[in-house]
Amino acid sequence: MTKKALTVDDSKTMREMVAFSLKSAGFDVLEAEDGRAALQCLGGQKVDVIITDLNMPNMDGIELIRQLRADAAYRFTPILMLTTESDGAKKTLGKEAGATGWLVKPFNPDKLIETVRKVCP
Repeated sequence: MTKKALTVDDSKTMREMVAFSLKSAGFDVLEAEDGRAALQCLGGQKVDVIITDLNMPNMDGIELIRQLRADAAYRFTPILMLTTESDGAKKTLGKEAGATGWLVKPFNPDKLIETVRKVCP
């Protein structure tokens, strides 16, 4: 069965690069431009992994993770942060919110897929 991923980033180019990498690895991919759009896009449907940016308008990645973790449907869904931020305090915030892992942009597509497969076997 094909696994489904949601990529959330305010950069269309970044969403397309992540989606291309995931599709090449056999995933179905949903895309959203910020946290609010991600919640609307999900609408309660099941995804196997979520990859989100940190800094976005309307709702950032940390708040998105908090809201997803508060919803029983997504409490255990792997959520990876993919961001330009490498600050330890930001990583701690992400982990406290419930992020499963943290990847720094620019990303290596092979490393992204390897990480996704690790958290979403």
